[in-house]
Amino acid sequence: MADSDRVQAVSSTDEFIKGLWRENPVFVQVLGMCPVLAVTNSGINALAMGLATTFVLVLSNTLVSALRRVIPRQVRIATFILIIASFVTVVDYLIQALSLELHRALGAFISLIVVNCLILGRAEAFASKNSVARSIMDGLGMGLGFTFALLCLGGVREILGSGSLFGFALFPAGFQPWIVMILPSGGFFTLGLWLLLFNYLKARRQAVQGAVQEVTS
Repeated sequence: MADSDRVQAVSSTDEFIKGLWRENPVFVQVLGMCPVLAVTNSGINALAMGLATTFVLVLSNTLVSALRRVIPRQVRIATFILIIASFVTVVDYLIQALSLELHRALGAFISLIVVNCLILGRAEAFASKNSVARSIMDGLGMGLGFTFALLCLGGVREILGSGSLFGFALFPAGFQPWIVMILPSGGFFTLGLWLLLFNYLKARRQAVQGAVQEVTS
């Protein structure tokens, strides 16, 4: 493998990994809070919204990157929104065709993917300035990182609020669910705990890296 190919492969891998953990859209950048708090009262809703967002993010990044030299700078934001809205429409019809019950559960939040600041932000800040391959990896990493965050919230809220996970009961009949966990207040509480955990892990990692640098210097 040539040096340039190796560097490109490492760069694309890094673009993918950063969205999963180091620059996670929810736990690090705190983006897309509307669906994070609204649809994570169950694991299946969280997974469906995460995959739908990933689909739109990857395809919109791909098209924006492919057309980045063609789109006039003066109308780039309007063009990005039009591209995103087109893919959101596709997702809306796909979910409706697969499951009407899931489509009703997600409701208007499917259409609101259009105004998700994560998707427009990646199109403007990354896809419009980088190659198609890197934009695809960036969109995939950020999308899966967003899905991971939704599943973290949805899993905790469904387990404690309904005693189940993805609809399968986990506790005996005598279990008393915490109804508050499937209410909006439960979403805020669960998100706060996850943010606290991520900030703790980040501070601990930085402390370890600082100690290693002191030892090696």
